Amino acid sequence: MRILITGSNGLLGQKIVKYCLINKISFLATSFGENRNREVPSNYYASMDITDSFAIEEVVRRYEPTHIINTAAITNVDACEEDQELCQRVNVFAVQCLLDICKEYGIHFQQLSTDFVFDGVQGDYSEEDPVNPLSVYAQSKVASEAILMNSGYENWSIVRTIIVFGTGYSLSRSNIVLWAIDALRKGDSLIIVNDQFRAPTWADDLAKGCMLILEKDKTGIFHISGPESFSIAEIVRKIAQYVNAPIDLIRETSSAELNQKAPRPPRTGFDLSKAKEELGYAPLAFEEALKVLDEELKSNVYSNPQ
Repeated sequence: MRILITGSNGLLGQKIVKYCLINKISFLATSFGENRNREVPSNYYASMDITDSFAIEEVVRRYEPTHIINTAAITNVDACEEDQELCQRVNVFAVQCLLDICKEYGIHFQQLSTDFVFDGVQGDYSEEDPVNPLSVYAQSKVASEAILMNSGYENWSIVRTIIVFGTGYSLSRSNIVLWAIDALRKGDSLIIVNDQFRAPTWADDLAKGCMLILEKDKTGIFHISGPESFSIAEIVRKIAQYVNAPIDLIRETSSAELNQKAPRPPRTGFDLSKAKEELGYAPLAFEEALKVLDEELKSNVYSNPQ
């Protein structure tokens, strides 16, 4: 395999790089701008604009990948409401550009998607459940999935996941777990929503799930997430307990009171049966992943973006 990774400066992109390095899989890391992952040698990196089909084709011709994993996206849900044009360009138009190149060269295309494609009424969603996006971000992800599913091309996979957490080098955005650990250790008070339920996903597990799909030559949609669902408030309470921070630093609120710009599905979580049976996917429990993350933070190797 020769893997071309988009969004390699992001959290998941960095974990896929790590997986490839450990397992001696050939890869090319790409992001828009300079490389920020110190584990990537300079000759393993190329700056690439995924909204520029000519730039994509130039990189693909040079590297000749067998697989492309698209981890790049605008994932700030409220920012997508504010700049719908940018959201459409990066989350939808770029996917069409990448898929067109993959079709031309016979490359497997893997697209990352989200639990937000669902409306959150049911929860514990399987790959066959109908989508019903509530926000501009969610609509863009449904549209990107539809590009693959309606393309007439069969050599693709879609990986849906749920709030991803972990450590990385010079990350441009934090994640809920890093943010909560940092704030609670500083003694900051937090206002946390208590009526949204998610299955937090250890980034290393997600990277492994993505790669297992390629290694086992699978196609179609896969749900890859953590194995347990909690309210966002319960996630933060578990973090507080782990770092021995006072629980009274956490004030719970409702989605209505929080008044976020973009609507969120109240309850997601995934049925992981397909991933477990077809891939052998075995994610860490949330508290087990917290222990590993804490050890990584103590090593002082990784940054903790605010």
